[in-house]
Amino acid sequence: MTDTQATPPTGRLAAILDSDRFGRFITAVILVNAVTLGLETAPSVMAKIGGLIHLIDYICLSIFVVEILAKLIVRRHRFFLSGWNVFDFVIVGIALAPGTQGLSVLRALRILRVLRVISVAPRLRRVVEGFITALPGMGSVFLLMAIIFYIGSVISTKLFGQDFPEWFGDLGLSAYSLFQIMTLESWSMGIVRPVMEVHPHAWAFFVPFIMVTTFAVVNLLVGLIVNSMQDAHGEEEGERTDAYRDEVLTRLAAIEQKLSGPSAQDKEP
Repeated sequence: MTDTQATPPTGRLAAILDSDRFGRFITAVILVNAVTLGLETAPSVMAKIGGLIHLIDYICLSIFVVEILAKLIVRRHRFFLSGWNVFDFVIVGIALAPGTQGLSVLRALRILRVLRVISVAPRLRRVVEGFITALPGMGSVFLLMAIIFYIGSVISTKLFGQDFPEWFGDLGLSAYSLFQIMTLESWSMGIVRPVMEVHPHAWAFFVPFIMVTTFAVVNLLVGLIVNSMQDAHGEEEGERTDAYRDEVLTRLAAIEQKLSGPSAQDKEP
């Protein structure tokens, strides 16, 4: 007797939760809820249909709560073994926070419910998992970036701090200015060219800094994330292949057992 036959309600509930149709339904609810939460920020809309928007928001939240409770009933303690389940649990828990003055920030975080679309979309999960896998390698790149920024801040403070104290007056200001330069936000006309009017050879510092930070180090981060995403995709494909192989072997064993069953009975005296 299978588990589904032993506990039919739980088995049917598990089948519903794992079905593609239910996943698409939850995704649709998340998107509808995202729209309603956005409409809540428009006073003119709230003045006309505020009651309807609050009702839709309440219905969406109720669906999320029922979904979490159903998963807890089916999976019990195994529910918390999945990071995505814990993520959903926390997001829905924040949405249930009372709207008191002390917890008004938590109520504002209701928009985080939109992030639940990540947990129900496999491709988005793959992107996030790839990013998380890349974090250790990214830590090394960030450390390299910090070293480069520290060296650049010391040099720029000593070279340009006296003439441009608003940009390079101390290490903090220099680091912030170099960060602005790295992002290429008004770096030329806003900072570098004014500095070059006083220090004509300042380009010899700023151009290599941009080449190293903006193009080299940032591309290292992108490469790490892409590589991690490819590894995660490879692992997922491997798991699918293993699952398909196990399913085929199970079916072959069942067929072999059915074919050999009557023969074994015929041989009995």
